[in-house]
Amino acid sequence: MKIDIEDVMFYMDAIRDSKDRDRTLESFWKGQIRSKLWLIKILEEKIKKENLHIVIHGGWNGVLASLLFNSKLNIEKITSIDIDSTCRDIAYTINKRQEIEGRFRAVCKDMTIYRYETAPDIVINTSTEHVTDEQLKIWYNNIPNGSCVVVQSNNFFSLDEHINCVKNPSELSNKFDLQDAEEHTLKLPQYNRYMTIGRK
Repeated sequence: MKIDIEDVMFYMDAIRDSKDRDRTLESFWKGQIRSKLWLIKILEEKIKKENLHIVIHGGWNGVLASLLFNSKLNIEKITSIDIDSTCRDIAYTINKRQEIEGRFRAVCKDMTIYRYETAPDIVINTSTEHVTDEQLKIWYNNIPNGSCVVVQSNNFFSLDEHINCVKNPSELSNKFDLQDAEEHTLKLPQYNRYMTIGRK
């Protein structure tokens, strides 16, 4: 994947202007980037549809959205949702080109109360380890039928923020009733990243 140099410069703006630079830089840790590139590679192999509308839950600082825009996927627009209000401005800076084009929107909202304006082609949640099974059930039930759903978790139990890790991809898959679900594992130095992709 080649990242547009204009986007890289906006990344630097986001870090420089952030009130918590260290926290913003965490978005670019190797494990974070590798997990996102892995997700994108599998989507590139699986999804051939054009003019995709993607909704990301736990979108954090918008790095996944930016990498998706730089991928081979044909994307019309991305909505990035995160409950942390400090992420919104950072996500807009990181995706500034796409915001100007009207293709990117950052929303500060709890994933359990988000309501879809239209049925998206792809719904992504890479932060399932941060919420309870009850919250995940509410979130999943709100997704329009027919959407491709991508969920990630990990076995990094030692991090306090991780309240709902899983031991393997099957444990993650069993939390959702996805059709034709595919399970994937990415081995990283400190933990394994698990991913399930299917259709609701």
